[in-house]
Amino acid sequence: MTTLSLTDGRTGSTSWRDYLALCKLRVVAVMLITLVVGFCLATSAAPDVWLLVLTSLGVGLAAASAAAVNHVLDASIDCRMARTARRPLPQGRVSQRNALIFAAVLGCLGITLLNLAVNAVTAWLTLASLIGYAGIYTAILKRATPQNIVIGGVAGAAPPLLGWTAVTGSVDFQGLLLMLIIFAWTPPHFWALCIARRDDYARAGVPMLPNTHGVAYTHTQILLYTLLTILATLLPFLTGMSGWLYLVGVTLINLRLLQWALILKRSSDASIPMKMFRYSIVYIMVLFAILLVDHYWPAFV
Repeated sequence: MTTLSLTDGRTGSTSWRDYLALCKLRVVAVMLITLVVGFCLATSAAPDVWLLVLTSLGVGLAAASAAAVNHVLDASIDCRMARTARRPLPQGRVSQRNALIFAAVLGCLGITLLNLAVNAVTAWLTLASLIGYAGIYTAILKRATPQNIVIGGVAGAAPPLLGWTAVTGSVDFQGLLLMLIIFAWTPPHFWALCIARRDDYARAGVPMLPNTHGVAYTHTQILLYTLLTILATLLPFLTGMSGWLYLVGVTLINLRLLQWALILKRSSDASIPMKMFRYSIVYIMVLFAILLVDHYWPAFV
């Protein structure tokens, strides 16, 4: 078993890449894609590119800060999991102290930028999301309940709402609807990974649903939340927020998502959970791309 070194970071040489790894850039990139779509959907005019850049930078810095705090709080868990054992803190390349300083600098820069250059609503909501993910989800919920990802998913679902509020300065129904889609999508997305990595989570002592309630029960929950996701993704069309182009596109990717959920429930193939997990990432990016294309389509026809 991999052991953890929580020293001052001198067990290995530290490079800028280690600090970059603390930011979880792939996760942040997906978040920012949904933010951009929320930003663009909030206006019928051409988007203010400079405001979009400042909003993305501010939220991106805050998200990277939350990710770095997550590394620190999860260090004792990461060292027991094959998927995370080579992260900078378990390997001793970055100390907890330096990681927290790094996170504090990023967080302060991000929130200050949003407050000064975007608006206070977006700044406060971003701060709440940071605290929700790093403090409430990582520090408390992750270790306390197998419903951790459901409750904590509120923080992770915020980016499209933040994009919306950056333009409007207010929390509106349409922005909340975009947030609802990600909130519903998160459990089937993450639980598929939990099934594939359930031995890792068991060694780490994290009460993930496949280990506390069994894989079969998790399959059922994934299917139910997949159906909830499908219903949530129909709301933009039903409320007039999006048109027929969106409906056709989202129906196609929803059918594939449902197919994966059904295959997962019926198959004992150990490779299926990771296949569904990977598709779910493609799914959410394509869904928001369809929202964006549908929004601007009338300008080109």
